[in-house]
Amino acid sequence: MGDNNVNLPPGFRFYPTDEELVVHFLHRKASLLPCHPDVIPDLEVYPYDPWELDGRALAEGNQWYYYSRRTQNRVTGNGYWKPTGIEEPVVSSTSNKRVGMKKYFVFHVGEAPAAGIKTNWIMQEYRLSDSSSSTRSSKRKSQPKIEYNKWVICRVYERNGDDDNGTELSCLDEVFLSLDDDLDEISLPNY
Repeated sequence: MGDNNVNLPPGFRFYPTDEELVVHFLHRKASLLPCHPDVIPDLEVYPYDPWELDGRALAEGNQWYYYSRRTQNRVTGNGYWKPTGIEEPVVSSTSNKRVGMKKYFVFHVGEAPAAGIKTNWIMQEYRLSDSSSSTRSSKRKSQPKIEYNKWVICRVYERNGDDDNGTELSCLDEVFLSLDDDLDEISLPNY
């Protein structure tokens, strides 16, 4: 994992489901409850470009995790995170109730939305659902609702090209594909 100085046992892997991110991590963070192990750092991510997350966020494979404050300003030094699609509900596997929401963002390099260049960097931003925050807030009178909803948890990763199956072409594959019509002129040995 990243350089977060976390003391975890050998072989530990961090591959949480959407439900685990919302219920075990984000809900506990927002409720000011301890989370063991406390591995996900707080990070004001928007000053950082996605390729600058290594060493700052919890890294597992090609994914980075961090808590951030919920904000409308998703601008970094070299670009911005543009929302894509609609919010998806995160549903509890035991009660089949909505526990949170997930929203996708794509990183664009550039300043203006019309001039930005789309990259392969994706961010999934998880927030608590309004229903779970209002019921929890009413139980904790000393903590206003706005405090409960100020946190999100983010998962950032870079997609491999335009294909969704994660396969990449080797250098030789790219050379052969670039030859296209010239393949008829190549003679292969007969065995």
